Amino acid sequence: MKESQSLFIDVRGLKYHFRTWGDAGAPKLFMLHGFQDVSASWQFTVDALQRDWYVIAPDWRGYGLTEWSKADSYWSLDLVADLDAVLDAFEPELPALLVAHSMGANIAAIYSGAKPKRIRKFVNVEGFGGPPSRAEDAPRRIAKWMQQLVRGEKQRPYDSYEDFAERMMAENPRLTEERAVFLVQHWGQQEPDGTVVRRADPAHKFVSPVALSFEESRGCWSQITAPVLWVEGAESAAAQNAAREPERHDARLSAFRSLAGVERVEGAGHNIHHDQPEALAALIEGFV
Repeated sequence: MKESQSLFIDVRGLKYHFRTWGDAGAPKLFMLHGFQDVSASWQFTVDALQRDWYVIAPDWRGYGLTEWSKADSYWSLDLVADLDAVLDAFEPELPALLVAHSMGANIAAIYSGAKPKRIRKFVNVEGFGGPPSRAEDAPRRIAKWMQQLVRGEKQRPYDSYEDFAERMMAENPRLTEERAVFLVQHWGQQEPDGTVVRRADPAHKFVSPVALSFEESRGCWSQITAPVLWVEGAESAAAQNAAREPERHDARLSAFRSLAGVERVEGAGHNIHHDQPEALAALIEGFV
């Protein structure tokens, strides 16, 4: 297992944690995690990389070892602005190489369209974007958000790290015990009563009352000029839905005018970086 280092810097007023691998003088490769995840999840993919890279993986605000925002809710565009600050801190003069998963990929896609000159190449791992929005859904979404503010949210407690790992393997049968044990040490933190909860601000679980519409996301995708590699797990729910509704899937792909390729990874669900990290690493290096 390749050794990582922890680095903390200020990002828009928050103490941000970064996990880095490799020598700082090597070419930089940014890896962005998804919802309810942390930077350490990229460990298995980094282990499989063959070239020398300086991999930089942040814990998004409110995740892992990064400071919580202390706000009622988290806004996706705050993460877009955070990404801009991160690239300015680590790669101010050159367009960046991005690898991003799920929520992180959605954030990276919006950013890449808003500031296309800042990105050299982008590997989108299961970043399908949200469903098409409807104006009539707004009242129910806003009402749910207000209910969550009043009720509050909590992270699900697990009896122990072992229990946490067993639950993760039950939810994802492709996850090996060795990897599950590693992940929960970074995903979880022990509470005073001995239970273990995710290192994630429960406010991340609130719905957004003013969600960026799918149409606006597609508008950003269409402005990306960097080559984009789309990677999906053959056994992921989103990919299986795409197989049932190919027209909708093709419409998403067509929004990326700079799409350079589509790769489907066998034996992988949504978390390709957990299920088939060697295959993902080979795709990344073959592309970037």
